[in-house]
Amino acid sequence: MPDPTVSLLNLSKRFGDFTAVDRITFDVEAGEIFGFLGANGAGKSTTIRMLCGILRPSSGRGTVGGIDILESPEAVKPFIGYMSQKFSLYDGLTIRENLDFFAGIYRVPNHREAVEKALERSGLTDMRDILTGTLPVGWKQQLSLAASVMHGPRILFLDEPTSGVDPMTRRRFWQAIRDMADAGTTVFVTTHYMTEAEYCDRLAIMKAGRVIALGSPEALKRSASVETLEDVFLALAKDGA
Repeated sequence: MPDPTVSLLNLSKRFGDFTAVDRITFDVEAGEIFGFLGANGAGKSTTIRMLCGILRPSSGRGTVGGIDILESPEAVKPFIGYMSQKFSLYDGLTIRENLDFFAGIYRVPNHREAVEKALERSGLTDMRDILTGTLPVGWKQQLSLAASVMHGPRILFLDEPTSGVDPMTRRRFWQAIRDMADAGTTVFVTTHYMTEAEYCDRLAIMKAGRVIALGSPEALKRSASVETLEDVFLALAKDGA
């Protein structure tokens, strides 16, 4: 069996006396859609930021693409994509200018062709000259996703990518995520939407910085003898997890 694309062993992050992530351990395989499910404040975003080399872990170990995130956090950045929970592109630039900027940052070959393909894939071709700041939330998220995959990352980290968007945009997002995974990209996504979590190949359910359940959506439902992931949450709460 090939080595996992992402591997965590007792990974922790503390801020003073507060433990945001508490000794979590799991592996993520290549081409897998791995979901992080939990309420706000459960530790999902903090974990992603450690894996992307943005935050330094307090203890434990982690590798991304075989690179140790404690020893060489900067080395993971060229082959990962990261879409943060908060919109992080430039409102004063047009859609095309934003994509052009990120293509330059990532040193994407065939720069102009890459921008055109990104516009086409995201359905933004006819809107290329619109100022980004005037876009509704759903289109801004589409643009953020397009920018984060400009360089063809092997591993894609998406932090609450559909927060605040309408159901139709959410469906488009998840179709794009599935297409990327089918093409071999490993997708690591955080969400607090139960319906979205059903689209993941496997889930880690987090609570108070700890992973309290791990498995496919179907396996988690079977283990709790329930029909929905919301019922899984209720069962875990009842058991005092």
